[in-house]
Amino acid sequence: MAEIIRSLQNAQIKAAVKLRDRRGRSQQGRTIVDGLREIRRALLMGFPVETIYVLPDAFSGPEAESFDEVLQQHPDLNIQHVTRDVMAKLAFGERVEGAVAIVPIPSNSLQQVTLPEAPLIVVIEQVEKPGNVGAILRTMDAVGADLLISADGRTDLFNPNAIRASLGTIFSTPIVDATSEETIAWLKDNAIETFAARVDGSVAYTSVDMRRATALVLGSEAHGLSQKWHQDHVQNIHLPMNGIADSLNVSTTAAVLLYEALRQRT
Repeated sequence: MAEIIRSLQNAQIKAAVKLRDRRGRSQQGRTIVDGLREIRRALLMGFPVETIYVLPDAFSGPEAESFDEVLQQHPDLNIQHVTRDVMAKLAFGERVEGAVAIVPIPSNSLQQVTLPEAPLIVVIEQVEKPGNVGAILRTMDAVGADLLISADGRTDLFNPNAIRASLGTIFSTPIVDATSEETIAWLKDNAIETFAARVDGSVAYTSVDMRRATALVLGSEAHGLSQKWHQDHVQNIHLPMNGIADSLNVSTTAAVLLYEALRQRT
């Protein structure tokens, strides 16, 4: 029978719990992945998984029946059995599905990015809420977008909440942190058509051509895009707002624009 970690004072567990905090993730270069589906998708995409802490008796949800088979397909995984108390300490809030994984945070840069022909890219500037990041990644996965750039990001992209909100699709989409200045220069150097979503944009989003290499740029809900994006090669576009609200949630805006890009490309 596999050895069971029972103590909350176990050094591995204490280090893993610190990954709930951004400082801990930054110091360790790792993050924590909650849930059977999210872990399965990380493994499916060949994402390196250092350790999986499991409480098989607690496996729940639609992934529960097949999760054991997933583990058996990866015999080299480091599987650590834990008690219910330890799992509760590791897991996200009340979401105890019986498995939590520790994965390294990739260190990618714009210079490392390999683009397909006519890529579809999303840039989010100063977006703060990891839930919005995760929701955008889900839509990007759905339409087959190629790259997410977080410009001057205010949340770390591999925040456990972002991973959870993405339903594990974060492992299928290349993502990069960069400054806004770096991103603007990179898009221009790579001849990527750049469309910035602004409330005062002069052109309707349905009137621009997204069939070529395209970047869709969105700002935070609180402040919108910074003035850095007022560039000759950046075209400002807008979504119609016919009610009293002057903007949409950033993930909703991303979804509208991404599906318009998909419509044009199919």
